[in-house]
Amino acid sequence: MRVIAWLVEGTWPACVDAVRTYAPHASEVVLLHVSGEEVPGVAHGAFAGLLGRGHPWGRPPAEGWGRDPGDLLADLGGTSAAELLDAAAARLGRPCTRLERGGRVEREVVAAAEGADLLVLARDGDRERLGPRSLGPAARFAVDHAPCPVLLVWPETAPDLTTMPPPPPPPSPLPHSPHHR
Repeated sequence: MRVIAWLVEGTWPACVDAVRTYAPHASEVVLLHVSGEEVPGVAHGAFAGLLGRGHPWGRPPAEGWGRDPGDLLADLGGTSAAELLDAAAARLGRPCTRLERGGRVEREVVAAAEGADLLVLARDGDRERLGPRSLGPAARFAVDHAPCPVLLVWPETAPDLTTMPPPPPPPSPLPHSPHHR
């Protein structure tokens, strides 16, 4: 059995615990982290657009000055991802593969799940109440498009059933229906 656990900052312990609980010990476990391209991309664009490509005053920059902040953010993100994957592997406590991908997060998760037997992910939306808003856009996309079964976990204790939205009212009969006279 091949199990992919999609790890996100803040909710990853619940995914690792779910793998420990529900995946057979002999499973091939892949701990997946995806770094989105949005933040470094915005910083790259701002640096190029606002500061230009050349150096001011025609002289070389001082040490570290002028370095593209998008590169800095990408480096920090890679370090953070590696630390998260290391912590998750330690918590899992059994052999696993660590996989870091970059790009459109939701699409990278679905692509990584190809050929898997199970995708484990945590709710990432409104965690105060039950319902569809407990999934953010990336998690909703992954749930809707995963090419394998999905185990969706709460990052903490699930909200009480009283938080479930009320049912919609019954439809009213149409004016020309046989029941309306």
